[in-house]
Amino acid sequence: MTSPVHDVIKVLTSAFRKKFDDFKGIYLFGQFLDGKNHEGEDIELVAIFDVEDKSKREEIWPIIGKIETEMNVCIDLYPYTMEDFKKDEDLYNEVMEEGIFFDALGIMKD
Repeated sequence: MTSPVHDVIKVLTSAFRKKFDDFKGIYLFGQFLDGKNHEGEDIELVAIFDVEDKSKREEIWPIIGKIETEMNVCIDLYPYTMEDFKKDEDLYNEVMEEGIFFDALGIMKD
C-alpha cells in the first residue's frame, strides 16, 4: 500500500535514520490516516527518539523544511522521547487510539 503520505514517511524515516542513531520511528495520526491527499492540511506525525532536546530540534527542522519543499506537503512533527510522549497525555491517548506506527525503516507496524 503506497500513498503520498506513505512516500513522505519513507523519505522522512530515511533522513532521520541517516542523521540520528537514536531514531525509533514515527506515528502518523490525524486526517492523513486514510492515506488520501488532504489539500491544505498538515501531515501530523510524532517522531520518537532516545534523546530529544533543543540541539536535536535544530537539526530536525531543516530536514522537515527540505521534505516539505521537495514533496509539496506540510508536516506537523512532534519530536519526543517515549517517556515524554507518554507525559503529554492528550496527544499520547489520541495517537495510541487512532495512530499508525512506522518503524525507523518506514515499515508500518500493527
